[in-house]
Parts: sequence; C-alpha cells; structure tokens
Amino acid sequence: MYLRSLTLTDFRCLRELSFEPDPEGVTVVTGPNGTGKTSVLEAIAYLATQQSFRGVPRESLVRVGATAAVVRGVAVAGERSVSVDAEVSLATRSRMLVNGQPVRRRSDLDNGVQATVFTPEDTEVVRGGPAARRRFLDDAVALVTPVEAAHIETVERVLRQRAALLKRSHGHVNGDLATTLDVWDQRLAAAGTALSEARERVLSALAPEATETVTQLTGSRTAVGLTYRRSWNGSLEDALAAGRADDLVRGTTLVGPHRDDVELTLDGLAARTHASQGEQRTLALALRLATHRLATHRLATPPVLLLDDVFSELDHHRAASLLATVPPGQTLLTTAVPPPPTVPVAATIVLGQGAAA
Repeated sequence: MYLRSLTLTDFRCLRELSFEPDPEGVTVVTGPNGTGKTSVLEAIAYLATQQSFRGVPRESLVRVGATAAVVRGVAVAGERSVSVDAEVSLATRSRMLVNGQPVRRRSDLDNGVQATVFTPEDTEVVRGGPAARRRFLDDAVALVTPVEAAHIETVERVLRQRAALLKRSHGHVNGDLATTLDVWDQRLAAAGTALSEARERVLSALAPEATETVTQLTGSRTAVGLTYRRSWNGSLEDALAAGRADDLVRGTTLVGPHRDDVELTLDGLAARTHASQGEQRTLALALRLATHRLATHRLATPPVLLLDDVFSELDHHRAASLLATVPPGQTLLTTAVPPPPTVPVAATIVLGQGAAA
C-alpha cells in the first residue's frame, strides 16, 4: 500500500498543504522547527487510526483561528484506489469517510490507509509505565490483525459503562445494580479475554522480529524478550467477581486488559531498568520496525512507514542499518537537518513560512 496524495486544510499549524509522496521510496519532510513536519505525519496517521499519535483531543488538531481541520488522502493497494476524508470540527461532530462511506468504528478503517508510526516519544514504551506499552501493543494488534480491533473498542466501551455504574453506586450494591454489573462483567470478561489473547499472539510473533531488528541496528546479536503479564489469574469473569467489593469502594475496575503489562528484556535483563538510554531508544525503534515487518508479512503489502525525527540520535552507520531493516515500500520521514548521505531520498517536501504554514 502507498499514499498517492495528501491534502491538508487548517490542520495544526498548516493552513494549506497538498503533495504526492514518492510511492515506493523515501520522502523527506523538512523545514525549520515549528513549521509542521510532525503534523504532516500526524495527519496521515489520523487517516489510518482516527486518533492523534500525540495523545491529544481531536480539537487540538484544528488550526488556531479556524473552525475545522480537513485531511484528504488517496491510497493505492494493488489495483485498488481508496479515498479517505476526515473532518475535525469545533462546531459539529467530527467525521471520516472511506470511499464515501462513514466510519463508525476503527475496524471500518481496515480497507483504508494503513500506517506504522515511530516518534521520539516511543521510548516511553520501554522506560515509561504500562499504559504506553498497552497502547503500543493495541496499535500492533489493530495493524497486524485488523479484525481484532473490535475487541479494543468493546473493552473501552464496557469499561466506561462499568465505571459510570460503579461511581453511581457510591460503594453500595443493590439487586438491580448487581444484576446490571453481572451483565457488564460478562461482556468485559468475553472481550477482555479475547483482547489479551490477541495481544499475546501478536507479542509472540513480534519477539523474533524484534530480536532480528535490534541485531541489525546494532550489529551485535541481542535477544529481545517480550512477556505479557495479565492482571488476573484464572478466568477474568471470576477475577471480576472476586474484586467487585474493591471496585465498588474505589469506583473503578481494578483487573482486566486495561491493567495488563508487557515485560521487555534485552539479553535477559529488564530494559526499563538495565538498558542505557541509547539501548532503550534502539529497542523502541526496533519494536515499531518489527511491527511494520510483521504487518508486511501478514497483509502481503507494507503499510506506509512514518518516521518522526528518527535520525536525531543515530550516527550514519545506524541510519544506514535502519533503512536496511525496512521492507520495500513507501516511507515518509521528518528532519530539521539534511538526512545522512546514506538515506536514498526519492522526494523532498520543504515546509516554511509560505502557503504551507
């Protein structure tokens, strides 16, 4: 798959921008800081996920002074052309269309733009808290096995409903509330177990890819360990029943896939506590590239690869090694300085203070 064209209107700091990335090579998006380089990648990723990889509310995507942001992309997969149109409005409900059909859930994006994103903040997957690792893993599940994305949405919806019910109870349960909680527990147990199993399958497939990628990036054989840690033992339905009293007191759900974690190791040592900053960054990059490679194998076509400021801490050797690990396909990368000479640049988009800013 590749992105044939992208048009932005009032997205972030970009008033108007339209361009055609190189379909098979590396397109460099460059310009001074503050001109919207990362925002270009964010717009493409939004078409793929209906979310900002910066973790901000959708309203933040609208340029200051504007009332709506519009992103239009045309993607090509084989002989099939797909148009994806998104509008983020401050006054009305935001919307997204794939080939003119409204997107109601993330799984509706399966036939649209597919993308893998690496940003400098990805080091939080290694050194941060469990939430960053869960977000990474859910991104991988949705990309590698799109049908499983439905479990992510179901779990999020059930958790919101269950939390509202727990808070409304004020720590006390009666017959009607207990019956309603039983229903939500059953739904959470089914969707939560399915999601955790999907995460475990993807994680198991990622481990050898991540080991190979780290080894290629560093030139030294390094074993990457990825172990999924559930927040419960036995069945999730039993765990929810056993923890209901605590949930009622605290007004939140204390066990489930939203509390799970991933243990990351390098040669058997915990990467979060024993790896250097450079090793953590390399591992974070390797995890995204491994996901990209796994998705390429599973989907028989590479997603669009988006690399934000990836060369800021890589020497020329590792920059060359990075590109050698990437399957053939379309890549867009941002940089404020000229890319290393080892980067085979196919096209360049220069942002500045003109029409694009």
